[in-house]
Amino acid sequence: MKAEQLPATLTRGLALIYLLSGDEPLQLGEAADAVRQAAYKAGYENRKILTVDAKFSWVDFLQEIDSISIFSDKKIIDLRLPTGKPGMEGSKALIRYCERLPEDTLLLISAGKLDKSAKKSKWVTTLEKQGVALQVWPLDGTDLVQWIQQRMQRRGLSTDKQGLGVIALRVEGNLLAAHQEIEKLYVLYGQGVLTVEQITQVVADASRYDVFNLVNAALTGRVDRINKTLTGIQHEGIAAPIVLWALAREIRSLISIQQQLDAGQPRNSVFMRHQVWDKRQKLVSHALSKLTRQDLMGALLIAVKTDRQIKGEQEGDCWESLLEISLMLAGN
Repeated sequence: MKAEQLPATLTRGLALIYLLSGDEPLQLGEAADAVRQAAYKAGYENRKILTVDAKFSWVDFLQEIDSISIFSDKKIIDLRLPTGKPGMEGSKALIRYCERLPEDTLLLISAGKLDKSAKKSKWVTTLEKQGVALQVWPLDGTDLVQWIQQRMQRRGLSTDKQGLGVIALRVEGNLLAAHQEIEKLYVLYGQGVLTVEQITQVVADASRYDVFNLVNAALTGRVDRINKTLTGIQHEGIAAPIVLWALAREIRSLISIQQQLDAGQPRNSVFMRHQVWDKRQKLVSHALSKLTRQDLMGALLIAVKTDRQIKGEQEGDCWESLLEISLMLAGN
């Protein structure tokens, strides 16, 4: 099954197994979200998250299955397989699971890219026979442009082929970056038809003093870099609402991650759920080690004040408030 076919399929009923694989994180994450939401609507109210890492035991996986039959509640087993390779023990465990498929359990497997040998392996073919297999691929060319167009339509935005081409060229196949660019356009312009000039102004300027560089500078605690980047953003004419959106988005994400980690959920699972991939995990971990819940909530309150300043509903310089938020994230 292709990713775009999944939503319509879910409306017709649920399978008991979903194997989602690929190396395009945004599509993979959204496909898993769609399955989980459909399952919740169908009465699968409980969820157990299992991440296959160095400490993982497939014996625990099978024990989790055995414990399910004791209860009548429907349950989702959210199995994370980042490498796409369960190993010999894992392969046997998954095959065994399919041989005694529980009717009150939905198994959702999110895996990395499967190589040729894995696709032909017995554990994959067994899962495919019992459920749904979906593989996501990086998009390029016309497929990428079409994806951008559809994502813009969700936000009530549209543009011509040249405008779509500007975004596609900027993101270079990175769908998460494309999603962020579209969100920035929506924050700045709202719903409507965008000109090439409007898109170029936002996207091209961001390539020089990207607001996400400001976020990263704040998370690393580099005060000198914060001042330089924020000054550059302001001089380049990037709108304050875009900067605020990026900072507030990061704060809310950190709060959610912190809450789930404090609740005892596995770090790898929490990071995957929030789309914190390998390159940013160290950065986010560093920020969480120095920021308390009170720090983050305080920064969020300043963000509310900044929003009112931008709209002219409160006195004060919104750029000074944006600097204050950035310094708070830096631990100052």
